[in-house]
Amino acid sequence: MRLLGILLVAFGIVVLAYGGISYTKSRHSTDIGPIQVSTAKKGFITPAVGAVAVVVGVVLLVAGRREPL
Repeated sequence: MRLLGILLVAFGIVVLAYGGISYTKSRHSTDIGPIQVSTAKKGFITPAVGAVAVVVGVVLLVAGRREPL
């Protein structure tokens, strides 16, 4: 649980530092003879997602430090 919390905090800080992260995902690829047709989907991870990741990561880190009852 601690490792996941650390990863979420790191991811959130990176997203916040860059002001969001854009990415491109290849979706379909078709070969029609010598012609190749492909499509790509563009996406954007907003800074709000980064902030949520930091908060959830901190909660996981704090919960991991608590001793079980």
